[in-house]
Order: sequence, then structure tokens, then C-alpha cells
Amino acid sequence: MRFLIQRVSHASVEVDSKVIGKIHKGFLVFIGISQEDTKELADRMIRKLLGMRIFEDENGKTNLSLTDVSGELLLISQFTLYADCRKGNRPSFIKAGNPELANELYEYIILECQKQIPIVQMGSFGADMKISLLNDGPFTIMLDSNEIF
Repeated sequence: MRFLIQRVSHASVEVDSKVIGKIHKGFLVFIGISQEDTKELADRMIRKLLGMRIFEDENGKTNLSLTDVSGELLLISQFTLYADCRKGNRPSFIKAGNPELANELYEYIILECQKQIPIVQMGSFGADMKISLLNDGPFTIMLDSNEIF
């Protein structure tokens, strides 16, 4: 499982020219699901995500979490996080989870985050989405379950 986390001042997602999700200060998180991923792994990734202390405190140090700053979440399913570019110039996506599993885990992640964060917005699984954001920092972090657990 991979979470690409961007600390944002604001972000939104559009489908068919309609805004379907919009946040202010918080995290825009692109979520990649592989075939081996489980709800237990998702729980660990969520704990790591929500515990990330990457907002500045009163001294300018990155020491505050999403909950410390009343931050919001925008969660976007992104199978391309599992692109394999080792051969040729056209990426392969065979490491990405099948759509049924990926959608199930994506929905699970949304529901679990909603239990802890008051404002959680999301994209539309499998849709052609347009994402707008103002990256704050810029601050972008990749969490890969194969590297942190």
C-alpha cells in the first residue's frame, strides 16, 4: 500500500467539471493499493498517516499532526502509484490491486479516517478526475508499506 501525502493549504477534485471534494488546510492523499494489501495493513497505514507531525508549531518546527491543526483530508484512489517503469517507456500496472479489492480497501480507508477526522472528502474511484491543490511547503511524503512495516 502506498500513500502519497501532500500537505496543502487547499485542494479539490472534479469529475465531469463538477467539484466533488474540497478541503482547506490538511492532507491531499493519493492512495495506491496492491494485490497483497489487507484491512490490517490499511489500519497501520492510517495510524501512520494521522500521526504524521508535519505541520509547523509556534516555533516553526514540523511538530504538529493533522488533528493538532484541525486539518482536513482529501483521499484520492491512484493505481498509478504502482507503475513499474523498469522496461521500456510505457509503465506496467500489474502490481496494482484489482479494481474490486482496491475499491473495497479505498472505501475502508475513507470510513476509518472519518472516525477520527471531522472533514474527509474523497474522489470517485476509477473516474477521470481533475485535482487542484496548493502544496504548502512544498511538503510531499511517500509512505510505502513495504518500506515502513
